Amino acid sequence: MKTEEITRQSAISQIKNLIESRSEQEIQNLLDELKPQDIADVLESSPPAQRTTLWELFDESHQREIIQHIDEDVVLSLLSDKSGEQIATVLEQTDDDDTADILQRLPADLIQEVLEAMDAQDRSRVENLLAYPEDTAGGMMDTDTISVRPQVSLDVVLRYLRRHAELPSMTDSIFVVNSTDEFVGVLPLATLLVSNPALTVGEMMVTKIEAIPADMSEHDVAAKFERYDLVSAPVIDQDNRLLGRITIDDVVDVIIDEADHSILGMAGLNEDSDIFAPIVKTAKSRAIWLGANLITAFIAASVIDIFKDTIEKVVVLAVLMPIVASMGGVAGSQTLTLVIRNMAQDELFNNNLAWLTRREVAVGAINGCLWAFVVAVATSILFNDTRLGLIIAAALVINLLTAALSGALLPNFLRSIRIDPAIAGTVVLTTITDVVGFLSFLGLATLFYA
Repeated sequence: MKTEEITRQSAISQIKNLIESRSEQEIQNLLDELKPQDIADVLESSPPAQRTTLWELFDESHQREIIQHIDEDVVLSLLSDKSGEQIATVLEQTDDDDTADILQRLPADLIQEVLEAMDAQDRSRVENLLAYPEDTAGGMMDTDTISVRPQVSLDVVLRYLRRHAELPSMTDSIFVVNSTDEFVGVLPLATLLVSNPALTVGEMMVTKIEAIPADMSEHDVAAKFERYDLVSAPVIDQDNRLLGRITIDDVVDVIIDEADHSILGMAGLNEDSDIFAPIVKTAKSRAIWLGANLITAFIAASVIDIFKDTIEKVVVLAVLMPIVASMGGVAGSQTLTLVIRNMAQDELFNNNLAWLTRREVAVGAINGCLWAFVVAVATSILFNDTRLGLIIAAALVINLLTAALSGALLPNFLRSIRIDPAIAGTVVLTTITDVVGFLSFLGLATLFYA
């Protein structure tokens, strides 16, 4: 375990004990030793009551430093009882894109109150960001940019940069715009520092840069950063005018969110970043998919009910049924996960989906025959019934083939009807493998034992 992780865990443990003993001064001394990023981790890792107690120990200047590193959902819990003016004060030094993300989660009347409490320049920048959906390039971008004209010399650019107290974070290039603020290229800082100062920006700028449209989805933005190893990228409107920039730290957040979405979606959970969210809120978000799963369970149960007479005659069928359904579910989940992952990485298209489907069906057939043989032999020996072994073997092959085919085709189908395959895929696939497994196994048993 890394040293900083040990320090953070130790701090959380110490703070918990100090809160219980009401030693506020000792808590303050401990927090003073931590960086704002570490304090943000401590807040996110603390239950709501402790979190509020800790937050109130900081004055507004410290809160402004810390809040930049706290997840938006946790920020809302910290600011829920504040006025619009108090929220505006705390968000004063926060990046515009982070401020917009936080405001979008607030009630409409409170958003307006916060905006009115901001100075005119900050309000204008944030309102421009609020015009774009949160999951687009326009919603991600930061309006704090440095731009120059192509006709000025590099010496002028250097003198212009020295007038700034500091450059915007993650600045690796300066954006070049014409007299109407249309984006024309970028001037890398590395080029600026090593080139002849007498040369012009137009002579040294890089024009083979594909700017990001403001309406591009955050998923496509992340894919572009990954493909071209970008640190920052310009964002433009439909008229090619420079609006702002997106930096790699924002893209990392998107990548983490998408990974969380894929992992949690498989369990029917949303990517709620606050692990200490209220009980009622958490229960509501999970109840929907528990209800959906209950419906699918009733569907599978209705299939079993069709063959209840057969089960009464051959009771051992009830013992073996879960094997068929379980094997199909696991095989289908393997294919489903693979397909969803490749879809998320934009590596799966119509022209290679057919090949992947054929491969997965072939793999399903091989594994189906292999494990069908194993299960058939074991069943025949355990229950002294060769016919029963053949029945379950045939059912296994059928279900594994169905699982492979469903796992390959289901994500694309769900996406075509605007349903997120990461969330709904597992529920639908489980229903298919359960129904086909029970239907094939009990149907064949009814046929042979009738």
